[in-house]
Amino acid sequence: MPEDISSILKTDEVVDITTTGRKSGDARRIEIRLHALDGKLYITGRPGRPRSWYANMMARPAFTLHLKQDLKRDVNCNAVPITEDGARRIVFELMLAQEKSMAHVDIAEWTKVAPLVEVVPTE
Repeated sequence: MPEDISSILKTDEVVDITTTGRKSGDARRIEIRLHALDGKLYITGRPGRPRSWYANMMARPAFTLHLKQDLKRDVNCNAVPITEDGARRIVFELMLAQEKSMAHVDIAEWTKVAPLVEVVPTE
């Protein structure tokens, strides 16, 4: 990943993503929070109702990450689902340790049911 992008991702947490609808094939753009942890990027969501962005990524892992704060750029990426409980727990524990806004997180619940993908830039 280009250095300008990797340095920006450490501070610009709110991004947009465009996924491809798993049924419709239409582009779907939403705003979401990006987590930069130990040199890797992640997207998650609160446990609860199913997330269309996650279902779209599972059907079609290629998506576009839209940087829109300090640097404005579109980055082609792939979503890699993290499904193994041990790996999921490690990521959620890192998030909890680094991000005060996640102090409310119940690690056991998030590990069990929250969507979680690693974001892998393809350019």
